[in-house]
Parts: sequence; C-alpha cells; structure tokens
Amino acid sequence: MYVLIYDITHEMMEELKTLADKVCRIARDAGCFLKEERKKFRLEAVRKKHTHDYVSYVDKESERRIVVALRELLPEAGFIAEEGSAVYRDEPYCWVVDPLDGTTNYIHDNAPYCVSIALRSKRELLLGVVYDPCRGECFCAWKGGGAYVNGVEMAVSSVQDLEEAFVVAELPYNSEQYARTGEHLIHELYGRVAGIRMNGSAALALCYVAAGRFDAWLEAFIGKWDFSAAALMVQEAGGKVTDFYGNDDFMEGHHIIATNGALHPLFVRLAQEVPPF
Repeated sequence: MYVLIYDITHEMMEELKTLADKVCRIARDAGCFLKEERKKFRLEAVRKKHTHDYVSYVDKESERRIVVALRELLPEAGFIAEEGSAVYRDEPYCWVVDPLDGTTNYIHDNAPYCVSIALRSKRELLLGVVYDPCRGECFCAWKGGGAYVNGVEMAVSSVQDLEEAFVVAELPYNSEQYARTGEHLIHELYGRVAGIRMNGSAALALCYVAAGRFDAWLEAFIGKWDFSAAALMVQEAGGKVTDFYGNDDFMEGHHIIATNGALHPLFVRLAQEVPPF
C-alpha cells in the first residue's frame, strides 16, 4: 500500500480498487451472517449500551469476523471498531468498522441495516464499502475512482430547489442536546421539501445521497464508524460532505452534513441556526 495524501496515480487507484473488491466480499459475508441470524434473533439477546442505544451478540460476532478478515488483508492497519474488538495504535492505516449499522432497526426486524467498512490513512479516507443485506446492495468507493452500487457508477442528484429536495433529518439518541436542533430542522423543512425521512442507518442514508435517492442528510452525535465509508461515496459521487459549520475536515467530528452539493449552503445555514453544542 502507498501513503495517499494529495495526488493519486492510476497505479494507486488500481491497487485501491483491488483492495475494495476484497473488502466487498468481507462485507457481503458479514451481511449474510446478519441476515441469517435475524431469522432466529430474540430480544432477550439485546443489551443496552446507552439510552436507546443497543448491542447484541450479533454486532460483536459480526465485528469479530470482519476484524479477522481485514487483518489478513492488511496486517499493518489498526482499527476503529464500534464494539471495541480491535484498537488503533497510531498505525499508518486504519480500518473503521461498523459491524451492524442500524441496530435498532435490526432488533425490531426492520430494514435497513448494513455493514460499513472504511480504510483511511492519517489524513484522508481511502476506500469505503457498505453492504445492505436487506436489498442485496453493495456500495463501494475508492479515492479517485468513483462510487458504485453493485458495480454501477453512482452520481448525486441535480436537485437545486428546496421544494424538490428529499431529505433525511435523523434524530440521534442524544435527545437532550439535540432536541432544539431537531425541532428547528423539522420546523424549517416540514411542508417546504418534497419529503423528510428517518431511516435509522446513517451509513445507508449517506449511500443514498451518493446514489441520488436522497438529496441531503445531516446528523450529530454519531461515530466515525457510522459515516466514514459512506462519506467517501458521497464525495466520489460528486456530492459535498462537511461538519455542521461547513468545514471540510469532518473526520474527527461527530456532526455531519452530506448533500448533492447544490443544497449544501442551505443545510449548513439551517444547522448553524440552532447548533446542538
């Protein structure tokens, strides 16, 4: 692997594409495990991490399998993994893993839920893979190579008017900090946009922005594992990703806006009017 910071050569892109193909297989295997376990899943297996934030043996076993496979693929990389089965010790590369994004959906037998895997250097995102076992869709992107769903290249929407926008305004678990922001967003958007949705999976909502299915998405109090892989997809599909203040350096934060680009200034303004911090 190369350390990728600014420019990327054709050879580097080919190497990342080969690696991304292998990560897709790992994500599909983990997604198949999730889907099979869902058939026999029981609520008694659920443990509460925080208020309304849950985990089960499925999350942990999915993460274990993913970590084992990724270690074989790139031994020199560390990990930022939601369930803590592996750690980051300042290695030159880092896998960012969400073994089950959309856990609340999953435990209630609702779609969507997914597996999300990103690779980053110390400075930038290099590749991202998100697999949705509910629809059998594998979203994939690598730096400089575009973004794809099941091998078909994606592009963000061309919507420019708020009235035509199909928007995701997710409400995070941190209700005390986010309530005023969430209420403000709903107040400003409801009746003015084509539709507002909350789908329960940040990774897939971002992928849908990349695919032009949604035009804008924003959420706060989320982890790197929730957004890293799919944020690269939005960027490679021609969209825009920033923090709530419009800063491009969003990777170390927890409040993210992703849009088709044309709508971005509007959503940055809305997020700043009642910031949840």
